[in-house]
Amino acid sequence: MKKHHLDEIDHQILDMLIDNARTPFTDIAKKLLVSAGTIHVRVKKMEEEGIIKGSTLTLDYEKMEYNFIAHVGLYLNSSSKIREVLNALEQIPNVTVAYITAGKYNIFCKIRAKDTNQAKDIIFSIDAIDGVNRTETMISMEESINDKKRMMHAIFKDY
Repeated sequence: MKKHHLDEIDHQILDMLIDNARTPFTDIAKKLLVSAGTIHVRVKKMEEEGIIKGSTLTLDYEKMEYNFIAHVGLYLNSSSKIREVLNALEQIPNVTVAYITAGKYNIFCKIRAKDTNQAKDIIFSIDAIDGVNRTETMISMEESINDKKRMMHAIFKDY
């Protein structure tokens, strides 16, 4: 399959969809002065290429009173336990992100909780997973950067 070359129109489409994945193609078309069919075809091509993978919904966890965020580094007894530990982490709904990492930790994850007591219980449940030797927790004071666009704009400058 021929690789789709992204141009400025694609860039602008992605820019708008990053802001709101539910933006109607007709609205995007009006802003870009092209037809809705053009937007549909371009989005379809980017989906086929794997550039766009689905669409997401962003929840405001703070409004649901899940204000406490911590990052937990996991030291495992053995690297062979990584998949088993990841499967166990998937059973803990408060673990919202997990990475296999090289370096200090075998796995690094993000947890959300209502307060420190709930976070303590979550961390203890992570510590209890078979294969976890110990954990190291860092409390997030503030999410200062969560920008989905900057990387895309940098890519387009090099593209």
